[in-house]
Amino acid sequence: MIKKHIPNAITLLNLFCGCIALVCIFQQAYVAVAIFTGIGLVADFLDGAVARLLNVKSELGKQLDSLADMVSFGVVPGAIFYQLLSIAFHIENFLDIRSIFGFVITIFACLRLAKFNLDTRQTNSFLGLPTPATTIFVVGLMLIVHFNSFGLRQMVLQSWFLYTCVAALSWLMISELPMFSLKFARFTWKGNEIKFIFAPQRQHC
Repeated sequence: MIKKHIPNAITLLNLFCGCIALVCIFQQAYVAVAIFTGIGLVADFLDGAVARLLNVKSELGKQLDSLADMVSFGVVPGAIFYQLLSIAFHIENFLDIRSIFGFVITIFACLRLAKFNLDTRQTNSFLGLPTPATTIFVVGLMLIVHFNSFGLRQMVLQSWFLYTCVAALSWLMISELPMFSLKFARFTWKGNEIKFIFAPQRQHC
């Protein structure tokens, strides 16, 4: 049946947007990065919701979701930190060790996604910071630098600040800190009040 492939197609749209966002990062098209990351986030929200609505959940869909998230919410934030550190250190050489450190966040995103797939405790809530929430924060830093929002560009481009963000976000992703989930088992207001309020800012693993 065609309907069983619809959620997977939406998941692959997330992956596609993550790939385009990566190209845009290294082309310094930062607004486009935010746009494609945003589309990926919407697709990441919709794939699970559509799968539950159509009652077509599958193991294939679960695996595709993690693989797509690894690119869109694992590699993308690492590439953004790489680019920001390169700007901060005025690096023009390829693979400078000071900027490569940005991809540490990609490693921890991979660890988080793997742990999430194996952790049966995280069915209705999350432990640790979800990878999309991490990516939203990192994209925000990128836009602050691009637009010099509130005059914060120079502060964000301090190497100590960027390294601290990488370390803190990496730890938060694999921590045991409890965080509520925005997954809907049913679409009724009762019992889902917080989820409906925060749904536009969904933080999915």
